[in-house]
Amino acid sequence: MGTRPGKVAVCEQLLADGITHIFGNPGTVEQGLLDELEAHGGFQYILTLQETVAAGIADGYARATQQPTLLQLHSGVGLGNGIGMLYQAMRGHAPIICIAGESGVCYESMDAQMASDLVAMARPVTKWAARVTHPASVLRMLRRAIKIAMTEPRGPVFLSLPMDILDADTAEAVVPTVVPATRSVATPDLIGQAAQLLVGARRPLMLLGDGVATAGAQREVTAVAERLGADVWLVDSSEPNMPANHPLVHGNIGHMFGQVSTSVVKDADAVLIVGTYVFPEVFPELGNPFAADAKIVHVDLNAYEIAKNHPVTLGIVADPKPTMAALADVLDAISTPAQQAEALARIAAHQAASPVAPNGMDSVLAAFLRETAARVPDDVMVFDEGLTASPLISHFLAPQLPGHSFLTRGGSLGVGFPGAIGLKVAHPERTVLGFSGDGGSMYTIQSMWTAARYDIGAKFVVCNNRKYELLNDNIDEYWREQGIAPHKHPTAFDTGFPETDYVGLARSLGVPGARLEKAVDAEQVVERMLATDGPFLTEVATEDLIRR
Repeated sequence: MGTRPGKVAVCEQLLADGITHIFGNPGTVEQGLLDELEAHGGFQYILTLQETVAAGIADGYARATQQPTLLQLHSGVGLGNGIGMLYQAMRGHAPIICIAGESGVCYESMDAQMASDLVAMARPVTKWAARVTHPASVLRMLRRAIKIAMTEPRGPVFLSLPMDILDADTAEAVVPTVVPATRSVATPDLIGQAAQLLVGARRPLMLLGDGVATAGAQREVTAVAERLGADVWLVDSSEPNMPANHPLVHGNIGHMFGQVSTSVVKDADAVLIVGTYVFPEVFPELGNPFAADAKIVHVDLNAYEIAKNHPVTLGIVADPKPTMAALADVLDAISTPAQQAEALARIAAHQAASPVAPNGMDSVLAAFLRETAARVPDDVMVFDEGLTASPLISHFLAPQLPGHSFLTRGGSLGVGFPGAIGLKVAHPERTVLGFSGDGGSMYTIQSMWTAARYDIGAKFVVCNNRKYELLNDNIDEYWREQGIAPHKHPTAFDTGFPETDYVGLARSLGVPGARLEKAVDAEQVVERMLATDGPFLTEVATEDLIRR
């Protein structure tokens, strides 16, 4: 292969690795590469009006495809705008390859306008960060970035591409990036040890996270749960790691307060942790939340997370899918008839229990969701950033199919609408719904412009309670912990004044919409939303969900 500019070689490498979509916001120091991307052909550049939106769309696309996803940000200022959403991607192990330009290595000593240490900025929110400093290593570094992003545990990476390096010629050959295979099963002796620790437990418990979904191990962990008759709780979980309507699944823990997780796990005599860590709360329990004599088995491809915060009896670094399949087989072989009967009895008891409906079943949002659930196909894809509205959303649109339901993760607001756009770009044939609160939606409302520009037909729902209601809920807990008498919530948590016209905002950015204030109008609004071929925004009044 002859020499050609580095920017041309980059295009060749991206196509060799099947990367055809770029999500970003352009800048002067990237102009040469972006010009070449368009001239080269084979790429679709999805333009956003702000870098947070670009990073959020890339995150949704990466989650939906499980493939390397290219995010282009502009120098230090653009990277700075995208940091919060990159943190979101890091916590969720999204395989994003984030690139940013700079004027050039030759200008480094000048401390010129926009000069900054991009690698240092990116390092805290990425799995790996580096800078290309020689034309002969452009493709070597790009392949390394792709390999690291895609190797378990996956995560976003960052590569700085100086303009003068990309303009210089390189003779590097293009070869497809090799991603190491991590599909592995624990050895039979380890599987046997795990089975012996778990079998016969009277109060078995399973804690599942997104490592299950990444491995495609939902069926296998379900089989193990049924063998044990174990209560299943989802931890740091944002995808269907086990069908939400399974009688053994009880919901999510591990988000905010450690005492909540402790109350769930403290009585378990055997615990199986798969594809997550314990525990990721904002205010975690510092002591050991498990019973002193509990047998704890942790299976994960991410060795860092095993016994990171609390001791375990047995830690196994292995792929959850084949390892859980092998564990189910061993449990079948060693369980006594009495133990099998006890497991079945626990399942039957959960099946017989009356399901607890979330609050607000008579609300406007419930009416909207009821009508929506009745009309969308079974393979509907949902990105849920409803937060305080999420219990109702997951009740009517239960996360069941792998790769079809996604929750916010990492604590960054504003992921719901860009995430839904990413899902729809990845799967244009599917019905895609994106939910956000009024607060979260305003972080990335510019995403409506991108949806309109490319006719990305996701449907967006603003759950508007005119408040940062989650903050109200959290400060209520804080007051209880501190013995502070309840009083008026801080005015900083109130977003109702001045009134925001979400439908008008969407319309100004090219997206039609409707506002739903009364339950009786839900059928009409849902029909209009789903009949619209392109993007559509619905604002649903949710103040009636607040019980005070």
